[in-house]
Amino acid sequence: MSEQATALKVIVFSLLDEEYAIPVSQVRSIEKVQHITRVPRTEPYVKGVINLRGVVTPIIDLRTRFGMPETDYSDSTRIIIVATEDVEVGVVVDTANDVMDISMDTIEPPPEIVGSVEIEYLEGVAKLDKRLLILLNLDKVLNPDRVSKIEG
Repeated sequence: MSEQATALKVIVFSLLDEEYAIPVSQVRSIEKVQHITRVPRTEPYVKGVINLRGVVTPIIDLRTRFGMPETDYSDSTRIIIVATEDVEVGVVVDTANDVMDISMDTIEPPPEIVGSVEIEYLEGVAKLDKRLLILLNLDKVLNPDRVSKIEG
């Protein structure tokens, strides 16, 4: 079996000193934080929208989405533009650290309890040397039915 067939290429980012990963195939770009325009009557984790190269893109704060304490954005805060189904959304993360290949045989099903992140949001956990990467299921995290309400 080829190496490519047994590895998953991911973007690694952090929230509150925990490392998370999402497949590169779902990432469109990584941007510095820019002005976010609030949209009234949206979920608390929806921070608003940005104009990204002429496209109005909804922005979700993953800390708020996962029930973590909010923090001020810093120079290392990033917006990762991700796509799921037909929806493009920006997710705010503390830092975007790395692009790496994860061997599929290091990925285990999510444990029953992982911090404050609901288990339904998790795809699995990858054990790499002394690091644990939490793989997110973006379809469940973003819940496109709710997110798309603010687009149009």
